[in-house]
Amino acid sequence: MTTLDAPAAEAPDTRIGTVPAPRQRAHAAGRRTGSAPGRLYALDGLRLLAALSVLLFHYLARGGNASHAWGQQSRTVLPALDPVADYAWLGVEFFFIISGFVICMSCWGRGLGQFFRSRVTRLYPAYWTAIVLIVVAETLYPVVVKSRMSMHDILLNLTMLHEPLGSPHVDGVFWTLWVEMRFYLLFALVVWKGVTYRSTVLFCSVWTAASVIAAMVDQPLLNAVLVPKYSAYFVGGIGLYLIHRFGSHALSWGIVGVSWLIAQKMVTKETERFGDMIHTHLSGAVGAAVVTACFAVLAAVALGWTSRVRWRWLTTAGALTYPLYLVHEHLGHLVIYNLRDQLPPAGVLAVTTAAMLLLAWLVHRLAEKPLARRLKRALEKPLPRPETAAAGGR
Repeated sequence: MTTLDAPAAEAPDTRIGTVPAPRQRAHAAGRRTGSAPGRLYALDGLRLLAALSVLLFHYLARGGNASHAWGQQSRTVLPALDPVADYAWLGVEFFFIISGFVICMSCWGRGLGQFFRSRVTRLYPAYWTAIVLIVVAETLYPVVVKSRMSMHDILLNLTMLHEPLGSPHVDGVFWTLWVEMRFYLLFALVVWKGVTYRSTVLFCSVWTAASVIAAMVDQPLLNAVLVPKYSAYFVGGIGLYLIHRFGSHALSWGIVGVSWLIAQKMVTKETERFGDMIHTHLSGAVGAAVVTACFAVLAAVALGWTSRVRWRWLTTAGALTYPLYLVHEHLGHLVIYNLRDQLPPAGVLAVTTAAMLLLAWLVHRLAEKPLARRLKRALEKPLPRPETAAAGGR
């Protein structure tokens, strides 16, 4: 194996102030070490909870197309849920914290090629399927979203690179994918050098410092590359994974603590922006408290406090999260539009949510899994040898 495919293992060091050794924990399936982590079922459940949170915001608090779907201001449909729905957009920030944790976990011991293939096969099959479903539905039934996108913009959406090129999103929720993509590109530098405790801590430290500088100077290029508005969430998730893998250590907790402090500042500003967006007053203190709770819940996972949670259905819940996030907004609005005169609002919300969960399951089973297998096989084919490529060109 080449160094590209197998990063050097990091030898435990027992000296004070050096790299902590991977810790061992008892596990129901047997004894495991930090180098062979078991499945974290609670993490799957938290991912679904974050997706449902975003769904609630888009159905009840967001306004715009949601209001068109309901035939009235969406915030007046179920006012008893407003205190929750108004802050449910913070599910995205929770997603970003979880993403830092999961990406660090999934690519430990992997090379750059494996990392690239895993991200492509994870992101694109469900995404392509969602675009086709949304475009077909909105073309055949243009009652909520009436504006038509050009075929060029739709095709550009398939690359997931449309936002920096100035093309609109097929669905508004797709904006987070470009944020995630930049995180993957930055973390690929760590994978390229080899994912170790030292390299990961260095990455977190440099990205945090650079993000603070980018926020200070407000230079467009730095903002585009470093994503200072959201970097603290990803870095915080990475720090929590280091705690999960290696146990409590001052460096790891320092990464989490600094990230949490920065996130408090960022979410306070974002809460004000979202308040203006949905035309109501939102409390920065409440937003900061929700983000604190997100960090605390994931810290409980990192520390092993949720290790007794081993419900098998949570694996399915985790698998549904990404397709649910992709399809829930515009397609859910169509369901709401058709049910709003047939059921009471609470029934419409329940049935629409259930329908989107079912659709997410169908996308996962019938499209995402088979497409991912085929895409993986295609990407695993050896690259053409130079002389073969030259011969083909003659």
